[in-house]
Amino acid sequence: MSILKSAAVALVLGAFGTPAFAEAPKPDINALITPSVMKEMRHWMETEIVRISVKAQNERLKKLPQAEIDALDAQWVAERESDDKPLIAATLSNPLSVYLARLQGRSLGMYAEIFVMDQNGLNVGQSSITSDFWQGDEGKFQKTFDVGPDAVFIDEAEWDDDAKIWRGQVNFTLTENGQPIGAVTMEVNLTELQRRSAAGA
Repeated sequence: MSILKSAAVALVLGAFGTPAFAEAPKPDINALITPSVMKEMRHWMETEIVRISVKAQNERLKKLPQAEIDALDAQWVAERESDDKPLIAATLSNPLSVYLARLQGRSLGMYAEIFVMDQNGLNVGQSSITSDFWQGDEGKFQKTFDVGPDAVFIDEAEWDDDAKIWRGQVNFTLTENGQPIGAVTMEVNLTELQRRSAAGA
């Protein structure tokens, strides 16, 4: 059963389970992100809407100088505190962001955040607003796109005290014809994945 198809099972189990109001034991993220989970995540990202969007931004921006990357990132951060948000609005309303937001919603709590990066490490689309626009200085990009087409970087699990869940980012290179074109970060609700795994979903 796929992650999304097992959502109903997980919701029923969650209704009768004991809520975890205190920090639960840290899950083994590498054990939870099995080959089948990884395969399904790639399935959602190996689509035309993802490839076309990333390739279009790569073509439009080319390889940007660092100064221009920094300027875009600074604009994004400033817009987060401003009423005028042209860059943020354009990004969140594009077709890829709409697709990612719908995917996050359909996962019924499995994915906490999804965003896709271009060859510069700049966001192309995202399911929700991120703190910054450039990811090129972080492991999610440096340990995927910068490494090669088959690179996968599974980050450490982190406790979300507001949501009372464990979260973890799974990052991998996006390719076309075996060549890297960008990267993706899918932040997984590990508490939910652990519950579904225990239920045999």
